[in-house]
Amino acid sequence: MTHTTDVRREGRRPALLDLFWCAGGAAMGYHRAGFAVTGVDIRPRPNYPFALRQGDALTVLAELIASGEIAAYSFIHGSPPCQDGCALTIGTNRAMGWGREHVQLIPELRVLLDATGLPYVIEQPNGKAPVRKDISLCGEMFGLGVLRHRNFELGGWSTAKPKHVRHRGYVRGWRHGEYRDGPYVAAYGKGGGKATVPEMSTAMGIDWTDVHEELTEAIPPAYSQWIGTQFLTRARLEAAA
Repeated sequence: MTHTTDVRREGRRPALLDLFWCAGGAAMGYHRAGFAVTGVDIRPRPNYPFALRQGDALTVLAELIASGEIAAYSFIHGSPPCQDGCALTIGTNRAMGWGREHVQLIPELRVLLDATGLPYVIEQPNGKAPVRKDISLCGEMFGLGVLRHRNFELGGWSTAKPKHVRHRGYVRGWRHGEYRDGPYVAAYGKGGGKATVPEMSTAMGIDWTDVHEELTEAIPPAYSQWIGTQFLTRARLEAAA
């Protein structure tokens, strides 16, 4: 299956499928870049700011492929659950005996994404998740109040890898019995000097949800806005050639 993104019509937004949507941080960034976004997630997320479809993301994707409806989309973003390999949770999982409870969805997701013939992104945090680090982004690249390092595997397209800029200081909070102040907040967990909901919202640029869990799992919209802009710029240049 082949697919060409049509970005030539003025005012037309190419459609993007956002799998495992959560708070919609990625969705908002893609919207700002110029996409019309539809999200898919197994849990109800009333704060999600765009069109949505509740259901198992892998099942919905397989159904869209089988029906041919996937052809309505130009791009796919997937942020599958990361607890199986996330650097922030893997130690806790082992200590608490949780390590075997998390299913790694990336291999199955990648097979389905490749079957669509569409360009795509798979996003994951630092850790042992089996994704290529084609692009790695952090909050300092965008002047944000979080570091929140994230890796992105690009399928069916590519762009230049940006340089990881030097951090300005520490993430505020307690670590190994020592408190450190710094320009970034810890947007995960509770206690130990970690960010409050208002602090997380401000630091990441997310103002449409005040649900702690959604904010701790979200990526800042600036990340996906940058990725979406890179993709659409390339697509426009190819369309004009």
